[in-house]
Amino acid sequence: MQQPSNINLIFGLKIRALRIRKGFNYTELNQLTGIAVSYLHDIENGKKYPKADKILTLAKVLDVDYDYLVSLSGDKKIQPLIDLLNSNFLSTIPWEHFGVTPQALIEVFTNAPDRVTAFISTILKLSRNYQMSRGNFYTLALRSYQDLFDNYFEELEEIANQIIIENDFFGENTETKNINTENINKEILVKILWENYQISIDRIKMGVIEELQKLRSFFNAEKKILYLNKNLSEAQEKFLITREIIFQKLNLHPRPYETVLVDLKSFEELLNNFKASYTSCALLMPEDKLVEDIRKKLFNHEKWNPNAWKDLLNQYDVTSEMFLQRLTNILPKHFGLNQLFFLRLEGNVEKNEYEITKELHLAQLHDPYANVGTEHYCRRWLSINIIKEAVKKNDYIIDVQISQYWQTHNRYLCISIAKPNKEKNTATSVTIGIMIDAKTSRIINFLNDKNIIIKNVHTTCERCGIENCLERAKNPVILEQKEQLNLIKNNLKEL
Repeated sequence: MQQPSNINLIFGLKIRALRIRKGFNYTELNQLTGIAVSYLHDIENGKKYPKADKILTLAKVLDVDYDYLVSLSGDKKIQPLIDLLNSNFLSTIPWEHFGVTPQALIEVFTNAPDRVTAFISTILKLSRNYQMSRGNFYTLALRSYQDLFDNYFEELEEIANQIIIENDFFGENTETKNINTENINKEILVKILWENYQISIDRIKMGVIEELQKLRSFFNAEKKILYLNKNLSEAQEKFLITREIIFQKLNLHPRPYETVLVDLKSFEELLNNFKASYTSCALLMPEDKLVEDIRKKLFNHEKWNPNAWKDLLNQYDVTSEMFLQRLTNILPKHFGLNQLFFLRLEGNVEKNEYEITKELHLAQLHDPYANVGTEHYCRRWLSINIIKEAVKKNDYIIDVQISQYWQTHNRYLCISIAKPNKEKNTATSVTIGIMIDAKTSRIINFLNDKNIIIKNVHTTCERCGIENCLERAKNPVILEQKEQLNLIKNNLKEL
C-alpha cells in the first residue's frame, strides 16, 4: 500500500501544476473554490488531503476529472516525481545524516516540480541502466558519510577506550595513553562474550554447509550462538568476536547478523554495522598507542622498510585490511593527512582480470576509482602488480610506489599489502594512497627514499595515452574517440 504521505504529496503536486498552468495564484483559487489559502498551501505541500466535496470543486475549477486528481499517476511533467516516490528513493537515501530533512526535500519538489523532473528522471534511468540496487545506494551514502567526518568518529573511539579500561586489557588500571603491551588475547574476548552476554561460539556447523563457505560469520540471536567459518585466521576471528561484543554492548539495532552482508534492508542497518566494525578496530588498535607507533615505527624511518609494517601488523594481530582502513581514521585526525584513498582489489592473474571491491575517498574523489563498465584498470598500479607478485611467490607481500597520474599534478604515495587466496592464481590487495604535497613530505620521512619506484599511471587503459606502455591491457579507445571528435571540431571550424 502507498504511504499516506506519498498519496498527499502526489495529490498536491497535481494541484500545484494545474493551478500554475491555469495562471491562478492562491488568492484567485481561493475565490473560485472557497477553500482557504492556508489550506490550499498545505494541500500543495502534501500536508493535507481534502474531502471528496473539495476535490470535486477543485476538479471543476481546474478543468480535470475527479478520477485524475485521486489517481496515483500524472501527466508527463509530474510522472517522474511520482515514479520517484513510488520507487522508495526518498526512504533509500539517508538524507537526515547529511543534514537534509525529508520535509525540506519535499518542499523543493513541490515548489519547483518542472525544474527537478528531468533531473529526477535522469537519476532513475541511471540507477536502472547501471543496475543500482538499494544496497548500492546505501554503500555509496555510507562512504560519503565517512568522508563528511574525515572517517574519524570521536564517540566510537571513546567507547573503545572505555571497554579497554573496563576490562583491564593491558594491565591493572591501565590508561590507554600508556599502553605498551602486545595485542588483546582472543580467549579474553571469548570469555567476555560468554560471561557478559551468554553468547557461545560454534566453529563447526558453518563449515559443513557448502552455500555458507563465503560467509565469515552468522549470529543466531535466538540461540545466542556466534557461528564462525572454520577457515578464518586468528586475526579475523578476533575481529568478529570483538565486533559482536560491540553490537551487544551498544545494543545496535537494526543490525546485520551475517558477514559478508547479504541482504541490507536499511541504511541504519549498514551504519550500525559500520559503527560496530569501526569500534572493534579502535579497540584492537587503540588510538593513542597506534598514533605513537605510526610516528616512531613507520614515518620516522628515512628509508622505506616493509618489515616495520609487517612487524606492526603482527604486534596488533590484525589483518592488512583492518590495519590500512584504521590508518584512514588516524592519518586525517592526528597527522593532517586527509587527502587519501583506500582500495581493495581482487585479481585473477591467469585471466588478467581485476576488480575493485571496496573503495573510500577522503577530501575529494581521487584518481583511482571503480568503474561499472568493461574498462581495464591501469596495470601500472601497485595494487595490481603486487597481486601478481603474491601469486607468483605464493606469499604475503608489502610494497610501496609513488604513482604520478598521467597529465595531472596528482602524485600519491601508495602502500599495498597483498596475499594469495585459496583459489589458484588469485590474490587480494589492499592499498592506501596518500596525496603527496609539502605536508606529506614533512611528516613521512621515507617519502624521500630514492629507492622508491616512481611510475606514471592512469585510471584505465582505455583512457590512457602513455606511449610504449608494456603493461597495457587494452588500446586507448576512449582517448582515440576524443581525439577523433577534436579533429571533427577543428575541421568544422575551418569550414
